[in-house]
Amino acid sequence: MPKTSSMLMRLRWFRVARAGAASWRWLPRCALLVLLLDGRSAAATETISFPFQGVTLISRSEYLPRPVTLHVALIDLTAPGVRFKLTPPGGNRDTLRQTTREFLEQERAQLAINAHFFVPFPAADPDANLVGFAVSEGRVYSPFEPQPVAHGQADQSFALVPYAPALNLDAQNRARLVHRSWFDPRRVRERVCLWNALAGSAQIVRRGRPSLPAYGWLGRLKRGHGFSNRNSWYDLPRGRTAIGLTADRRTLVLFTVNGRDDGGGLTVREMAAWLIRDYHVHEALNLDGGGSTTMVIQDPQTGSGRILNLPGDHPRGRSVGSNLAIFALPTAGERK
Repeated sequence: MPKTSSMLMRLRWFRVARAGAASWRWLPRCALLVLLLDGRSAAATETISFPFQGVTLISRSEYLPRPVTLHVALIDLTAPGVRFKLTPPGGNRDTLRQTTREFLEQERAQLAINAHFFVPFPAADPDANLVGFAVSEGRVYSPFEPQPVAHGQADQSFALVPYAPALNLDAQNRARLVHRSWFDPRRVRERVCLWNALAGSAQIVRRGRPSLPAYGWLGRLKRGHGFSNRNSWYDLPRGRTAIGLTADRRTLVLFTVNGRDDGGGLTVREMAAWLIRDYHVHEALNLDGGGSTTMVIQDPQTGSGRILNLPGDHPRGRSVGSNLAIFALPTAGERK
């Protein structure tokens, strides 16, 4: 196999997401790429496939800064048939908890990832309060929120930014970040049509640069639980889930990395750097991670879901507060 620079590989990934598989006939439908990392002795392996129209799926193993496996989905927001759905409201709080696989199979979606942080956790209670702004098919059911989100709930301001921004996908797949209105936490400043919106702990990429939150008076996080600017929660290696947009807002990037609550995976700082460098992400949010991190794909033959990553604490995945489902049309080879 001829040697190919990592820069060329990254250019290929980006152009595949923009143009679609049809205009890259020289790239096989499923290609195994083995490349030497710049200045590193360890090799990375990567598989690229196009399971549905408008969906590019990348499975990637890396060995530095520690052994990790990534799964990245590039969603062409202009592709026909692509649409989204966030977990709808239900139960006695915001939502009823489900695994990502259960939500994908319930909705008959083609791809799904976990989304919001939620409370109470850990708990056997099936009812969940989502942390932050949530909209499902036009229905706003969780506002932008402070920390703690409610009386009696744990204060997580050492990790979760109060009133963190959200990513909105309207019914025409126009995507952008939105921020709390100055007057109503259920409204946004931007002139958009709210359709499906989800929030994370913080915005971690802003205008193509890392934007991790800081602690103290000049930051948006509170010191506590041993965390500070010298020992940030965002510098712990964990399983991670992120969602981002390219600068032209035509490609949605879904990113997961294997890991557990007690170690492994990536730091948020590392994840933000990879999103920018390898997937040209311009804006991104850090979603719930650790044992919650899950990406599921539909088997087009059976309709059942297959978990792509290694779940942190349960073979079928953790039951989480919300999930984002992605719907897409079958490829030409899968049509009946």
